[in-house]
Amino acid sequence: MARYLLLIHGDEREWAAMSDQQRQELAEGHRAFVAAGGAAVLDSGELEPASLATSLRADPTGRLTITDGPFLETKEAVGGYYLIEAADLDEVIGLASRLYEASAGHSGVEIRPVVEHG
Repeated sequence: MARYLLLIHGDEREWAAMSDQQRQELAEGHRAFVAAGGAAVLDSGELEPASLATSLRADPTGRLTITDGPFLETKEAVGGYYLIEAADLDEVIGLASRLYEASAGHSGVEIRPVVEHG
Protein backbone atom coordinates (compact mmCIF):
# COMPACT_ATOMS: atom_id res chain seq x y z
CA MET A 1 0.00 0.00 0.00
CA ALA A 2 1.21 3.49 -0.84
CA ARG A 3 0.50 6.75 0.95
CA TYR A 4 -0.91 9.80 -0.85
CA LEU A 5 -1.35 13.39 0.26
CA LEU A 6 -4.49 15.11 -0.98
CA LEU A 7 -4.02 18.88 -0.95
CA ILE A 8 -7.29 20.79 -1.03
CA HIS A 9 -6.90 24.22 -2.56
CA GLY A 10 -9.21 27.00 -3.59
CA ASP A 11 -10.11 30.66 -3.50
CA GLU A 12 -10.26 31.67 0.16
CA ARG A 13 -12.66 34.51 -0.67
CA GLU A 14 -15.13 31.98 -2.10
CA TRP A 15 -14.82 29.78 1.01
CA ALA A 16 -15.34 32.81 3.29
CA ALA A 17 -18.45 33.86 1.35
CA MET A 18 -20.17 30.47 1.64
CA SER A 19 -23.64 30.42 3.16
CA ASP A 20 -24.39 28.33 6.25
CA GLN A 21 -26.16 25.82 3.98
CA GLN A 22 -23.10 25.55 1.72
CA ARG A 23 -20.83 25.10 4.76
CA GLN A 24 -23.09 22.32 6.02
CA GLU A 25 -22.98 20.60 2.62
CA LEU A 26 -19.20 20.95 2.58
CA ALA A 27 -18.90 19.43 6.07
CA GLU A 28 -21.27 16.59 5.13
CA GLY A 29 -19.14 15.88 2.08
CA HIS A 30 -16.02 15.58 4.20
CA ARG A 31 -17.78 13.28 6.69
CA ALA A 32 -18.90 11.08 3.76
CA PHE A 33 -15.35 11.07 2.38
CA VAL A 34 -13.92 9.93 5.73
CA ALA A 35 -16.63 7.27 6.06
CA ALA A 36 -15.92 5.97 2.54
CA GLY A 37 -12.18 5.99 3.15
CA GLY A 38 -12.41 4.27 6.52
CA ALA A 39 -9.03 3.09 7.82
CA ALA A 40 -7.35 4.36 4.63
CA VAL A 41 -7.66 7.93 5.98
CA LEU A 42 -4.53 8.24 8.11
CA ASP A 43 -4.74 11.95 8.95
CA SER A 44 -6.51 15.14 7.91
CA GLY A 45 -6.73 18.77 8.80
CA GLU A 46 -8.11 22.16 7.85
CA LEU A 47 -5.58 24.96 7.61
CA GLU A 48 -5.90 28.53 8.80
CA PRO A 49 -6.04 31.17 6.01
CA ALA A 50 -2.88 31.78 3.98
CA SER A 51 -2.68 35.27 5.48
CA LEU A 52 -1.58 33.59 8.72
CA ALA A 53 1.21 31.62 7.05
CA THR A 54 4.89 32.22 7.75
CA SER A 55 7.42 31.35 5.05
CA LEU A 56 11.11 30.59 5.49
CA ARG A 57 13.70 30.76 2.72
CA ALA A 58 17.31 31.64 2.25
CA ASP A 59 18.41 34.88 0.65
CA PRO A 60 21.24 34.84 -1.95
CA THR A 61 23.86 34.82 0.83
CA GLY A 62 22.27 31.81 2.50
CA ARG A 63 20.87 33.82 5.40
CA LEU A 64 17.43 32.66 6.52
CA THR A 65 14.64 35.15 5.91
CA ILE A 66 11.21 34.97 7.48
CA THR A 67 8.19 36.53 5.77
CA ASP A 68 4.50 36.65 6.51
CA GLY A 69 2.23 34.83 4.09
CA PRO A 70 2.66 31.94 1.69
CA PHE A 71 5.58 31.51 -0.74
CA LEU A 72 3.55 32.42 -3.79
CA GLU A 73 1.13 35.23 -4.44
CA THR A 74 -1.84 33.42 -5.89
CA LYS A 75 -5.62 33.50 -5.85
CA GLU A 76 -5.75 29.91 -4.63
CA ALA A 77 -4.36 28.67 -1.33
CA VAL A 78 -4.08 25.26 0.32
CA GLY A 79 -6.95 25.01 2.77
CA GLY A 80 -6.66 21.46 4.03
CA TYR A 81 -5.29 18.00 3.48
CA TYR A 82 -5.87 14.28 3.84
CA LEU A 83 -3.17 11.66 4.17
CA ILE A 84 -4.51 8.37 2.88
CA GLU A 85 -3.24 4.89 2.16
CA ALA A 86 -4.38 3.16 -1.01
CA ALA A 87 -3.46 0.34 -3.36
CA ASP A 88 -3.06 2.67 -6.36
CA LEU A 89 -3.79 6.08 -7.83
CA ASP A 90 -7.14 4.93 -9.26
CA GLU A 91 -8.37 4.14 -5.75
CA VAL A 92 -7.25 7.59 -4.56
CA ILE A 93 -8.97 9.33 -7.48
CA GLY A 94 -12.18 7.43 -6.70
CA LEU A 95 -12.10 8.66 -3.10
CA ALA A 96 -10.96 12.21 -3.89
CA SER A 97 -13.71 12.67 -6.47
CA ARG A 98 -16.20 12.54 -3.57
CA LEU A 99 -14.84 15.77 -2.12
CA TYR A 100 -16.86 18.95 -2.69
CA GLU A 101 -13.69 20.79 -3.63
CA ALA A 102 -13.02 18.42 -6.54
CA SER A 103 -16.13 19.61 -8.34
CA ALA A 104 -16.53 23.23 -7.15
CA GLY A 105 -15.47 25.79 -9.71
CA HIS A 106 -13.23 27.73 -7.32
CA SER A 107 -11.24 24.86 -5.81
CA GLY A 108 -9.58 21.54 -6.51
CA VAL A 109 -7.74 18.58 -5.06
CA GLU A 110 -4.11 17.81 -5.82
CA ILE A 111 -3.00 14.20 -5.27
CA ARG A 112 0.67 13.62 -4.50
CA PRO A 113 2.31 10.27 -3.74
CA VAL A 114 4.37 10.30 -0.55
CA VAL A 115 7.98 9.16 -0.99
CA GLU A 116 8.72 6.14 1.16
CA HIS A 117 12.29 6.25 2.51
CA GLY A 118 14.07 3.09 3.60
